[in-house]
Amino acid sequence: MPQVRPAAVAGAFYPGDPQQLAATVDRLLAEAPKPAVQSPKALVVPHAGYVYSGPIAASAYARLLGAASHIRRVVLLGPAHRVPFRGLALPDAEGLQTPLGVLPVSTEGAAAVARLPQVTTSARAHAQEHSLEVQFPFLQRVLPGVPVVPLVVGSASATQVAEVIDQLWDGDETLILISSDLSHYLPYDEARAVDRETADRILAFDAEHLDTDQACGAIPVTGLLLAARRRGLRAEELDLRNSGDTAGDRSRVVGYGAFAFNTPQETA
Repeated sequence: MPQVRPAAVAGAFYPGDPQQLAATVDRLLAEAPKPAVQSPKALVVPHAGYVYSGPIAASAYARLLGAASHIRRVVLLGPAHRVPFRGLALPDAEGLQTPLGVLPVSTEGAAAVARLPQVTTSARAHAQEHSLEVQFPFLQRVLPGVPVVPLVVGSASATQVAEVIDQLWDGDETLILISSDLSHYLPYDEARAVDRETADRILAFDAEHLDTDQACGAIPVTGLLLAARRRGLRAEELDLRNSGDTAGDRSRVVGYGAFAFNTPQETA
């Protein structure tokens, strides 16, 4: 029997009932703006509970509607919240469980980066990590059956992350997906100012001046910025809000941004 990582945050970060989960994701996608440009090479998406960041994430995933015909692999990177470790970690699993079923792991993609010295295999790093898991149901709805290379990013450099992304870059058939929230627990107006500055740095590919105070996934984000900058991609802001906009309480908010990275011909 293939080893499967069980869902850890179903019923907490997103609905645990399959029908409710599918309906929630489909509603968020239906409410998202429908862009003219589809299927970017890379996306940055938030990873909070769906009630908080779901609409912002959906603005990115809406770019993938209709892309299932050509995307064959997703490379997903998100920061470690639970377990400290060095480098990047693959799961010790061939599948990733959600209430919607099992999302397959790309064994070929995992093998391609497993030989890099900064990449390890750690079931413990993945067991309770939500930064990747909250993306799985969205992927199952917009790219059903497409395998994923899931990597939790611990203590690593942007250069080390970029090397992993480069190894898996390939062509249009591979999507790079980075999971990151922005500022944490600031008052609403302060958070808006901080997140605006962070968004501007992402749009300018300023990998050298982005840290974990501005984005909890700063390390995977900056790794993407290095790889995308070398290839001449163009960054696009899709959404920039915080939990005060989506869930009401503005005394201490968490910031969320969605960004697309397009090849030049996609934005011409």
